[in-house]
Amino acid sequence: MKNTNDTIKNKALKTSIFNLQPLTSEEKNQYHRHLILDQIGMEGQLKLKQTKVLVIGAGGLGCPVLQYLTAAGVGTIGIIDGDKVDQSNLQRQILYTTDDVGHFKAASAASRLSKLNPFVKFEVFNIFLSTENAIDLFNQFDIIVDGTDNFPTRYLVNDACVLANKPLVFGSIFKFQGQVSVFNYKGSGTYRCLFPTPPAPNSVPNCSDVGVLGVLPGIIGSLQANETIKLIVGIGTPLVDKLLYFDALSLQQQVLQFQKNNDIKVTTLESNYEFFCGVSNTNDMNTISAEAYLKNKENYHLLDVRTYHEYEDENIGGQHIPLDELDDRMGEIPNSKILVVMCLSGKRSAAAIELLLENNYPKTLLNLDGGITAVLKN
Repeated sequence: MKNTNDTIKNKALKTSIFNLQPLTSEEKNQYHRHLILDQIGMEGQLKLKQTKVLVIGAGGLGCPVLQYLTAAGVGTIGIIDGDKVDQSNLQRQILYTTDDVGHFKAASAASRLSKLNPFVKFEVFNIFLSTENAIDLFNQFDIIVDGTDNFPTRYLVNDACVLANKPLVFGSIFKFQGQVSVFNYKGSGTYRCLFPTPPAPNSVPNCSDVGVLGVLPGIIGSLQANETIKLIVGIGTPLVDKLLYFDALSLQQQVLQFQKNNDIKVTTLESNYEFFCGVSNTNDMNTISAEAYLKNKENYHLLDVRTYHEYEDENIGGQHIPLDELDDRMGEIPNSKILVVMCLSGKRSAAAIELLLENNYPKTLLNLDGGITAVLKN
């Protein structure tokens, strides 16, 4: 026998759906392929129309998520991203063109998407998610989609979803692999159930350090959009307490099951998610600008900690020891001059400096601000 409370909820949902203004003739034409699907139809399309989804990050994953949720007719879509479009984004973030370089991603995405579907309302937040704004933002939406690329923000998103009681559609990419899951849905497991503690600092580099196959975020982001639509319409079997793993090189796909850990409780947000994840704060390190280094480079010893491929592709000289070999090769570094450590942008060099400090390197250490990218601009 059906639970009485469930019956009441279903009746209330149907009442709220059909109290909506019916679809216009243009909307019916726009969504015709959905309307003739048995599992979606008019009822499912109206569910999509009344739902508010917040997409965190308008980058590699966010672009396909936003495109397909917009095309599907999700009524209100929030986009939060404080980043601006860079030319290096265009290899995979296909919402943007060269005309968008230097402009906010969130605003540029909304402008482009409004031309795809004029019936969708966009709420644009040209800011980064933080402990100060996360819960208030999440309370304004029904479903949260995580398109971020770093562990501090993933833990923040998870915890804020738990506290705001919002389902979370998760996706991540690394080089040629991707993952998708649905967390905190009707009491299901969360990101912390799967990953109770963050990985060791700097053990998982991001895409700007190691690269990513351009089509991969399109695949994973589309799967995230699919999971979101399934949750809204109430069809299929969502990836609840499951993690989908995809390998673009072999096209192998696995669905791994995990259990909710009832011992993990989220009662408040962490005060500092970067500290929780062991992320280096380069602002607290002694740095040197590219201009200052180039002006007096004979006074410094330069250590490049990028990969072999990066160094061979482009370098400005100096000693080369990849970060993952540094622990075993510290004895090769001379200590006759101040040591300037360099990578692509300054993150891996910060990790190298921490490692050198832990091993009592005897000379002054400077992090090259902006890495080789900044040097080549001078």
